[in-house]
Order: sequence, then structure tokens, then C-alpha cells
Amino acid sequence: MSFLRPYGKVNEVDHAMLMARRKTRKRIAIISLSLIVLAAIVVAAVFGSRAGSKDDSKNSGVQPISSSIKAVCDVTLHKEACYNSLGPMGANSSQLQPEDIFKLSMKVALIELSKASQHFSINGTIFKDKMSNAAMETCQELLSLAIDHLNNSLSSEVSVMEAVDDLRTWLSAAGTYQQTCIDGFEEIKGDIKSNVHDNLKYSSELTSNSLAIITWISKVVSAMKLRRLMNFPLDHEEPEWLHQKGRMLLQSSDQLKKKADIVVAKDGSGQYKTIKAALKAVPDKSKKKRTVIYVKKGIYKENVKVEKNKWNVTMIGDGMDSTIVTGSLNFVDGTPTFETATFSVFGKGFVAQDMAFVNSAGPEKHQAVALMSSADQSVFYRCRFDAFQDTLYAHANRQFYRECTITGTVDFIFGNSAVVFQNCNILPRQPMSNQQNTITAQGKVDPNQNTGISIQNCTIAPFDKLSSSLRTYLGRPWKAYSTTIVMNSNIGSLIHPSGWLPWSGDSAPSTIFYSEYKNTGPGSSTKDRVKWKGLKNISEKQAKMFTVKEFLQGDKWISDTGITYKSTL
Repeated sequence: MSFLRPYGKVNEVDHAMLMARRKTRKRIAIISLSLIVLAAIVVAAVFGSRAGSKDDSKNSGVQPISSSIKAVCDVTLHKEACYNSLGPMGANSSQLQPEDIFKLSMKVALIELSKASQHFSINGTIFKDKMSNAAMETCQELLSLAIDHLNNSLSSEVSVMEAVDDLRTWLSAAGTYQQTCIDGFEEIKGDIKSNVHDNLKYSSELTSNSLAIITWISKVVSAMKLRRLMNFPLDHEEPEWLHQKGRMLLQSSDQLKKKADIVVAKDGSGQYKTIKAALKAVPDKSKKKRTVIYVKKGIYKENVKVEKNKWNVTMIGDGMDSTIVTGSLNFVDGTPTFETATFSVFGKGFVAQDMAFVNSAGPEKHQAVALMSSADQSVFYRCRFDAFQDTLYAHANRQFYRECTITGTVDFIFGNSAVVFQNCNILPRQPMSNQQNTITAQGKVDPNQNTGISIQNCTIAPFDKLSSSLRTYLGRPWKAYSTTIVMNSNIGSLIHPSGWLPWSGDSAPSTIFYSEYKNTGPGSSTKDRVKWKGLKNISEKQAKMFTVKEFLQGDKWISDTGITYKSTL
């Protein structure tokens, strides 16, 4: 009986821990019960509606759409597209489970996306101007990535219920790739952009519907996980140090360099003189073994691409001021923003340490990316990213940056990944005379995407002397559901009192989610911030949702690298 107390001496620390565990169990019980009730209501909407389906069909004389499909379609943003695409495939079935419907939704999205990709492939180089043809080639690459992500979702080796976090990430990325294709035609005159939009409209809607369905399923799974958690004693959890198998960076930098599989050196002392040549020697789709590439100090003038089939590559340099990769591709000279990156990463599980990535095009060339990562579970540790507009393109999937330095001017941290910047130096620099500095431009286009920019325990300060008349903002909302949080960071006086800048007009969509939580420094005061509906005051519980463990759907992939990081607040 819980109200009884044992006689004799009681260790105060043990007693405090016991009471804390009891309180924790009680909170979990309350939350779990609430979520289970919610899950039961939603599941009832799917399965309970079947009871009347036979009577309905007899009365109407028309074969109705499967009631389970209709109930699941009702959670999507594009219901008519859902009914039309899934109805014929499940009209004769009354036993479809939500997981089956989810898989059907991905299949129809994949079919439609493949059609769109084929259209762009046939019409890939029919335009007269260089920029349009380049944008179309980029589109083909992006749609190929989207197809890969849908295929990965369909071929997952674990059940839908076990893989909900991965599935949400991959479907969020698939939607991002299609939107990026459309955005590539933003500055091109004529009807090309509208034609591209029309050709991707249906596949984008079907991808969004799959994302909505898996998001709904994930809420049920969360309730189940909490229920299971109640059955395990909290004082017997395994300590984190038991999970160190496969850690790489736990070794010293010198040890890693000595054990490197491949050495790159400009002076000829390694196997290769260029990073591009070294990457060609990396085995394709390596699941179990990491390939460590040591890039010796030097300036490497090359545009590097870690291809999508180059998995689990660790690239280590001699320091962010010693090993430098530099290029100068830019938008003004005719390269689409997505292709301007000096260093671009697509192969999952990529890790970079002690390196610098630079785009030297200068502010007058506008969009010129230093690094673009679209790789799932990519990590950058003690790296430097230097450019002006659009320095760091955190494009898609899950990403983590620790103890990095990022310089830039306009929208210099942008994209639609789920990304956490932790203990980084974020340094706005002097732009062109007619420009203002905006640190972030987050591109979330769908409310079900699990994406956003989280800046935690960072320092925001000038890169060099900034003009006293220059305005610098924490960011501006690139898309309708733009999501950005700055927390526990030191914000310098360079930040304008209003804090945030509209993308256009004098306000922002009410659907954005922006927040500042427990920041310090002269620029951290929120007294005169913009009065947007989407700029939120949040609690500690809400802030935790944007920490590594929560926002990046687990942190084992980071802990396996061995780098120092903080998983929560």
C-alpha cells in the first residue's frame, strides 16, 4: 500500500528519487490514458463505420467506397485526390487495416510521381535559354530523389508501426523535393513554372496524403509506446554508455586519421589529390562499415558531390581553418541555386569534421551555396561554412550541426530539413548596400512535415564590423508553415528589436511557428518583437520538442558518431 512508510532510517536521496519516480509514473499514466482514449476514438472512426456499410450499399444499390478508406482519407489535406486514387483499389475490401491503406497511398503516389518524372525526362532540354534547361535537369534529379524516398518507404524492412519516424521523414523529404523542383523556376519568365506546377500537382497531393496518413498513425503509435512505458520500472533503464557500438569519433582525431581508409592530399602524399576522386573509391551503399576519408590541410578548389549511393562516409580534415573546400558557382552566372553548392551531400549517414566549405562568389552574385545537405542523418562537427546569400542549404531529411561557424547575409541558413544547430557561432556579415540580413528562411510547405530549424545554445554575433544602419533579423518565413525556434542562445545587439522580417508585405501567415525561448544577450529582448499570430511564447515542454532527441526522432545515429552533444534542454 503506497501510503505506508517503513520504520527505521531512510536515505533522503533514495527517498527523493523514489518520490520523483512515482510522480513521473503518475504523469505518464495520465498522458498515456488521454492518448489511448484519443487513439480509440480515431480507430473507431476507421473500423466502427464498417457496420453500416452493407446496409448502405443495399439501400443505394451502388458499391460504396470502402468505409475504412474513407475514414483514413478524411485525415488528409487533399480528400478528393485520396478518394479518387484509393477508392478503386479498395472498393471491394472491408478488411483493410490503416497500414494497408497507407501502403496503397504510397503506391499510387509513386505511380503518379513516376509519370511526372517521365514527362520531365522527355521534355528535359527543349528550352532555348540555359537557365530553364538547367532548372529542368535539376528537376529530374530531385524527382529521382523523391522516387527513391517513396521506394524506401515501401520497402522498409520493419513494420509501418515500428518505422513511423523514418516514414514521416522520408515522405516529408519527398514532398520537399517536388517543391524544390517548382521553386527552381521561380525566377524564370513565361509559363514554364505554371506548367511544372501543373505536372507535379497531383503527385504532390498524393505524397502529402501519404504523409498525413502516417502522421495520423504515428499518434496512435505514440499512445501505444507510452502504454508500454508504464509497464517497465523506470529505475531499471539502461545507461547510455551501453550503446556505444559503432562509434567513430569517440576515437581522437589523430587516431581516425591514422586509420583512414582513404587519404586525400594536394601535395601527393595521399592516394588521391582531389576529394571527388576519393569519393569514387567509396563502396556503394555500405550498411555496416564506415569509410573514413582523411583530407589533409590545403585549399581544394572543386565542386564536390557525395552521391546518393555513397552511404556512411566520414570525412575528417585538419581543422576548419586548414582543410578548405571552395568554389564559386552562383545564380547570377546562370546556375540554379540547388546546383551552386561547393559541397553537396546526398548519401545517408554522412559525417564531416574539422573542415571548411566556402562559396567565394561574393554578395553581388546573390544565391551562392557553400554547403547543401539532403542526406538523412548527416552530421557536421567543428566545420565552417562561409558565403553570403544562401550559405547553408539544410535541404531535407534529418541533420545535426555541432560547434560549427556559419557566416552569411541573406537567408543564409535555409531549407526544409529537420535540423538542430547546437553550440554553433552564427555570424551575419556585411551585405550589399541595398540588402538586409536575415539569418534563417525555413521552407515547410505542409503542416504534417516534421521539419524546421532549431537553434540551441548558439552565439549570434557579427562576423566583422557591420554598418550601424544595417538591419539584421533572426529570419523570415519562406513558406506558409515555416518553423524556426531559437533557444538558450546568446543574441547580440545586431538583431533588430522587431526580431523577424516578413517574406512579403507587412505580416506573416498565421500558420507559421516561430519562437524564442530563454535566450540571453542584448538582442534577446522580445518586448518589441513583431506581433504575428505565428510567433509563439512556449513552455519548457514545448521547447523540449525541438531538442535533438525529440525533434530528430531519436539520437542514436548521433551518439554512434561519438561526438559531444546534448540530447535535451
